[in-house]
Amino acid sequence: MASDADLIGRSLNGDVDAFVEVVGRHEVAVGSYLARRVGRDAAEDLLGEVWVAAFESRRSYDRSYDDARPWLYGVALNRLRRFWRSQPPEDLVEDVTELVSGWDPWSAVDLGMDAQAVLASALMRLKPEEREVLRLVAWEDLTAADAARALGMPAGTARRLLSQARAALREAPGVSALLKERNSAKEKHR
Repeated sequence: MASDADLIGRSLNGDVDAFVEVVGRHEVAVGSYLARRVGRDAAEDLLGEVWVAAFESRRSYDRSYDDARPWLYGVALNRLRRFWRSQPPEDLVEDVTELVSGWDPWSAVDLGMDAQAVLASALMRLKPEEREVLRLVAWEDLTAADAARALGMPAGTARRLLSQARAALREAPGVSALLKERNSAKEKHR
């Protein structure tokens, strides 16, 4: 099987189907990455833009790397940044007039929602670079070196940012309590 680098090289030499194969290999991973960041609807539109941008910039791909996925995440991140810049400022106060009368939102609050809120808060306290490296490693299953490639930084910098992010999360308010609850729940199920 040809590597992504070989396929991109063939596409530069006129083999259009070669780039289509690269797209086929990575469209689920890149689409999932986008959906986790902006939701499914926006991700569908952005995914097309990612493939057009990747095709147009494939000459810049460093063919010494066989796997194009980190490079494609970098292209996707650039599209995400453009998307976010194009969006109107968020309205942080929901329109409560559309809530069903008598609806009690407090019954929906459970341990899972609490955990999500604690983790989301802890993630937002990270520096943007730390958060990006952590997301690529944890959610996209990249190595720190591949995350560095995706973000255009030295591998050592990505490893340092990942270490800082992990340390900050362990020390974030509420996270240690969540970890203790999770570990005690695991112990009960053994």
